[in-house]
Amino acid sequence: MEYGSGMKIDRVQFNRLLDVILQGDTIITTEVSRLTRSTKQLCDILEFVQNKQIKLDIKNSITIDCTKGEADPMSKVFIQMAGVFAELERNIISERVKSGMANAKAKGKVVGGPKTSADNIPDKFYKYYARYKNKENNVTELAKLCEIKIYRDKII
Repeated sequence: MEYGSGMKIDRVQFNRLLDVILQGDTIITTEVSRLTRSTKQLCDILEFVQNKQIKLDIKNSITIDCTKGEADPMSKVFIQMAGVFAELERNIISERVKSGMANAKAKGKVVGGPKTSADNIPDKFYKYYARYKNKENNVTELAKLCEIKIYRDKII
């Protein structure tokens, strides 16, 4: 299981999955946008699924079965279209957020949370930081363990 955004290309748990998955296995996701919000990355994932001869199961939607070599063309087109709409949705959300932040700044509001300094880093951070540096945890997992927030992969 991974809770990282489908928008990110480099996700720890997803990459671990790709490293250990075997021919005939199945990747299950709740929707295309949880898998990725990039049409290009989705095409790369579909190619991986085909090359590895595995199944990709999008719950309550479609299953791409490449266990015998290739997926049928209609299934591939369907999932690629779903990927296009997931990417479009991400771009619309991003534009709305940027617009909202610009509007708040124009009204004189401070955007973002409080800045982190050496004086306000929780003690838990130092306990888990070594695991993060050794790539045992990603920044999201580190933030959860330390009960701190992140923004754009930076701890705040």
